Amino acid sequence: MLLQAEIVWGIAALLIAVVVIAVVATSIRVVPEFMRLVVFRLGRLVGLRGPGLVFLIPVVDQAYPVDLREQVIDVTKQTCITKDNAPVDIDLLIYLKVVDPEKVITQVQNFKQAAVGIATTTLRAVVGDIELDEVLAKREYINSVLRAKLDEVTARWGVKVTAVEIREIIPPSTVQSAMVKQIAAERERRAMIAQADGEKQAAILRAEGQKQSAILQAEGERQAAILRAEGQAKALELLNEAASKLGPNALLLQYLEALKNMASSPSTKIVVPMELLSHLQHILKGER
Repeated sequence: MLLQAEIVWGIAALLIAVVVIAVVATSIRVVPEFMRLVVFRLGRLVGLRGPGLVFLIPVVDQAYPVDLREQVIDVTKQTCITKDNAPVDIDLLIYLKVVDPEKVITQVQNFKQAAVGIATTTLRAVVGDIELDEVLAKREYINSVLRAKLDEVTARWGVKVTAVEIREIIPPSTVQSAMVKQIAAERERRAMIAQADGEKQAAILRAEGQKQSAILQAEGERQAAILRAEGQAKALELLNEAASKLGPNALLLQYLEALKNMASSPSTKIVVPMELLSHLQHILKGER
């Protein structure tokens, strides 16, 4: 009987030790740097604990962990109707960070789910006020409006929305085919403009070349004319110089030679230059 009693007491002591160890284990927490514990004591908020080693009163204290790191929420594709009644599928990413862990626990049940709900309703409202072409072109505008609206609501939950990024906008298939045709037409237009501009530049270059060629040809002709004129002037200068060296007697001999040739012709009339008579008079006077 004593042996059985000792066994029972041993089992009971072991159970008590296990329970004590379990309670102590649950009352000791190691909180990392990026986490905080929101502690309630008998249902009343007593504050934050962490980081590091945290001791909780067993049964009396309850702790709720809160992650302080920036988190991302992937919002799946949402079908939105634009102002001109065109359906578009939009998916986006929401980046947020907890700045007040106490409010995250006390003011909202699930801040991520609440943020997704506000994001989808706000997205539909924003897209509903914009036409399809503007939705495709104003991605940054939609991002900024969504972030401002979300941050305004989540501020009371102790959450800061750092960014909202639209990942993809998918218009209807008919709009996509029209966009492809528009892009092809725009590329063709640019190609035609480039070709026309190239032909224009080539024509300008050809005209400029012809102009330069004509200028060079005219310049060459002018230089040639100047050279010819200078040659003729030089020849006349040489002739005048030679004539000045011959004197009146040499000129008289040329006249006499010319009269001799005229006399041998069958003509009965001979014209005698006045210069010849004056030269003869000078010669006769000189002999006297």
